[in-house]
Amino acid sequence: MGRLHSHRHGKSHSIRPVTPSAPTWVKQTPGEIEELVAKYAKEGFKPSEIGVKLRDQYAIPLTRQIVKKSVVQILEEKGIKPDMPEDLNNLVTKALGLQKHLKANKSDRRNVRSLELLEAKVHRLSSYYKAINRIPKTWKYKAVIAQLE
Repeated sequence: MGRLHSHRHGKSHSIRPVTPSAPTWVKQTPGEIEELVAKYAKEGFKPSEIGVKLRDQYAIPLTRQIVKKSVVQILEEKGIKPDMPEDLNNLVTKALGLQKHLKANKSDRRNVRSLELLEAKVHRLSSYYKAINRIPKTWKYKAVIAQLE
């Protein structure tokens, strides 16, 4: 499958293990893993950072295999869920940095186009999250409002 905003095809990459069963080398119980996830979330880590921490420090490849829930589902149960989904937040942050760059470099036409494409991704993703009630229906991305936040 091709990329969304370019004329290139996808790159080959490693894939996650297919087996739904928990690996034999994991020593932690599902309850302990849930406590670790909650602890790291209270320390201010994002869900993807929590997953990387569990993978690198505790040799837990995927929480879904062991706990039968994703990191975000565990956070929702504990009541520590972030307000905005992480991928949408990352796109908005990236758009903010690009807007700051374009204020300083007004003649940078290539990045004007990339900002348009990035904002299109934000609008597409936000409409999806509104449809599944992950963000409020009244949430709107506007370039001026994003700069103030």
